[in-house]
Amino acid sequence: MSLTVRVLPSEHQFGVGSGETVLAAAIRQGVGLPYGCQDGACGSCKCRWISGEFELGAHQLKALSEAERAAGFILACRTTPKTDLVIESHELPAAGMFPVKKMPCRVTSIVRPTPDVAIIHLQLPANDRLDYHAGQYVQLILRDGTRRSYSMANAHGADDKQIELHVRHMPGGKFTDHVFGALKDRDILRLEGPFGSFYLREDSKKPLVLLASGTGLAPIKAIIEAMQAQGNTRPAVLYWGCRSKADLYLHGWAQAQAAALPWLDYVPVLSEPKDHDAWSGRTGFVHHAVMRDIPNLSTHEVYACGAPVMVDAAKADFTTQCHLPEDAFYADAFTTEADKAGPTA
Repeated sequence: MSLTVRVLPSEHQFGVGSGETVLAAAIRQGVGLPYGCQDGACGSCKCRWISGEFELGAHQLKALSEAERAAGFILACRTTPKTDLVIESHELPAAGMFPVKKMPCRVTSIVRPTPDVAIIHLQLPANDRLDYHAGQYVQLILRDGTRRSYSMANAHGADDKQIELHVRHMPGGKFTDHVFGALKDRDILRLEGPFGSFYLREDSKKPLVLLASGTGLAPIKAIIEAMQAQGNTRPAVLYWGCRSKADLYLHGWAQAQAAALPWLDYVPVLSEPKDHDAWSGRTGFVHHAVMRDIPNLSTHEVYACGAPVMVDAAKADFTTQCHLPEDAFYADAFTTEADKAGPTA
């Protein structure tokens, strides 16, 4: 028997099947609840419980703390209704939701700009299409049914049959070991998507801070490409943080974009530059560079993607010290299997 979830303040309602989570039902029916990892690790789908009975599944305490739980917050991706539910949550416009599809794809190229980063291009089926917002991600479905999530690193443009993924090698990782070992051109993979609510809100004209660490550059790259294709000239600064110069695997691309686009600036930041880097640029934590350059972020929007520790620190410091409104911070924290193995509730 289907149960009903009512969302405030919109008053939208949708059905939830037996054993289905609130978020899974919302995605299935095109309801625009915000979310990220779908694994109870990032906290992007946090919302307030109003009424009804439910079961809250295992989740990371960093995504939903005991104090937040006591205050009535839940995670939509880990909440299974037992009765009809009423929740309070921001919603994304329904017009911005694209249908989630499963499809095969073929590897057309694998480029390794650094020893531990692979740029993979995938060919989509000729008789199907994958519509997505720049910034969203797909899930690659492995042979044993497990999944790995990667953001599209290219905008959905003229060639809508190709997507680009950036994969960092995590030694011991089930999929990344395969990418850096046996994966080759013309291999077939299976994917499902698009997922995620990390994409540019085009109804705003505020200046942008595009904040990335490591391969968190991927969705930011897609956003920049989409803005260029759409003729969107909102002032934007790309801050890209890496450990050493070698980790800036698309440094030339970023420099070329900043040189070609009058509305875009580029600030690379290294946290641990090596002696042979002969680095004369910015150093330290990448979000600290933002704070030094723009101490008052009250009129900006921030789009941040990368390691959860960077994303969490940036949100905390920007909102408490730089006057950034909480609803002007959009994030996609890359959660690995190791991240999901932290303290749980």
